[in-house]
Amino acid sequence: MSRGGRRYALVALVAATVLGTAACGDKTPPATPGAGNVAGLPVTHFESGLRSGAPKPDLTVKNASGGEDDQLATAAIADVQAYWSEALPAEFGGKRFSPVRSLLSYDSKHDTEDTACGSVKQLVNAFYCAGDDSVAWDRGVLLPMLRKRFGPMSVVTVLAHEFGHAIQYRLGPAAGISKSTPTVVKEQQADCFAGGYFRWVAEDKSKFYRVSTAEGLDQILAAMFFIRDQAGTSATDRQAHGTAFDRTYAFQAGFEKGPKECAGMNAQNVQKRLTERPFDSGDKGKGDARFDERRVADVKASLDEAFKGAGVQGPQFRAGSGSCAGGPSTPPASYCPDDNTVNFDQRALERLAEPVDQEAEMAGKAGGGLGDFAAFAELASRYAIGVQKGVGASIDTPNAGLRTACLVGAWAAFSNHPTGNVKLKLSSGDLDEAIADLLRPDGLVSANVNGERPDSGFDRVEALRRGYLEGSSSCSKLYA
Repeated sequence: MSRGGRRYALVALVAATVLGTAACGDKTPPATPGAGNVAGLPVTHFESGLRSGAPKPDLTVKNASGGEDDQLATAAIADVQAYWSEALPAEFGGKRFSPVRSLLSYDSKHDTEDTACGSVKQLVNAFYCAGDDSVAWDRGVLLPMLRKRFGPMSVVTVLAHEFGHAIQYRLGPAAGISKSTPTVVKEQQADCFAGGYFRWVAEDKSKFYRVSTAEGLDQILAAMFFIRDQAGTSATDRQAHGTAFDRTYAFQAGFEKGPKECAGMNAQNVQKRLTERPFDSGDKGKGDARFDERRVADVKASLDEAFKGAGVQGPQFRAGSGSCAGGPSTPPASYCPDDNTVNFDQRALERLAEPVDQEAEMAGKAGGGLGDFAAFAELASRYAIGVQKGVGASIDTPNAGLRTACLVGAWAAFSNHPTGNVKLKLSSGDLDEAIADLLRPDGLVSANVNGERPDSGFDRVEALRRGYLEGSSSCSKLYA
């Protein structure tokens, strides 16, 4: 987050109705969100990946080695094509589906194969090439790295995304894609199409793959987080794919609403909600601020302003052990109902607020923290618990954790355009830091007062996103 900078016109966060009425004009979602279901599907726990006894794909893959990653990728293509052979005619007026013309496996460490889109030499990537209607993947570096880091479904995620571009090509005008369409819009559609495919898998319709709605979808979201654009990237960049927040939004839209929703994504409606932007000129820390007493005071002032309409006394912050004496213990920060305080462990949150070590992240090693906003969001989550208690809402139920994540998202939206004397302002990449916390098994942003979190990372990320985009008034309506 950044401190200081431009002031904006008054933007009221409807905190008075945070835990009451809904804002006018809100659309009722197709499935009521909440702990216990994932976009209307049950929360399931099992090992996700290639089915035991899955059929052998009847596909020809040039240069395939027959190794594990080629097997996963080839099965993914066969499965995605099976999905689209049903979905394309069903969703788009009987439009007939045709498979891609060719598939290529290569090793970026030494292969030099030429395609209609250029050479694969040292290309650590996977791609769809419209010039020869092909899908290609790097079995040497990219796929094994993703599989080892995030599990087999991450390989399927990449291929489902790339096949989304093939669907754009097949839909033509129905997808609204032209030469002038910004890259990030094309990428949002492809992420969304991948979400539609994974809904089909989660509904147990695939012959090749199984995916649980808890750990399985978590693998997928973690992989999408990993391949996010770097903070500070502009959405107008020719190679922009989106922040983790943007990419998970698109994926979840496809999962929840299907491919028609994806085809309706265009430059106008995508750019209205994109969070990808360069750092502000006054953001000297490039999105990272030290977690110190001054910043904690800034966070407190921001939260007080954002939630003043609730008409209750917001909790005071108190540095200490991160636990409550004789009360809830959710270190590094705890809401203490007895005296309406948030007790936090300064050192622990300082470590969490350290900048992300992207080199270590890419190498699969631990290093650095999650960024300043992850630490600030954990504090904000405990503050939000106090506000909920003040207005008489539940604070110890599973939905209380999702409601808390939703309120943190609403506070983040307020921080985009701070009012009054608030000095803290949302910076490029901050929302991704909150998502990183949500995908951790011990993150606090979606925890209730006792530190209990919903099983599904999909639900946790969705709650933050709804609060950010729909406002605080949706939080109690969605997570009663």
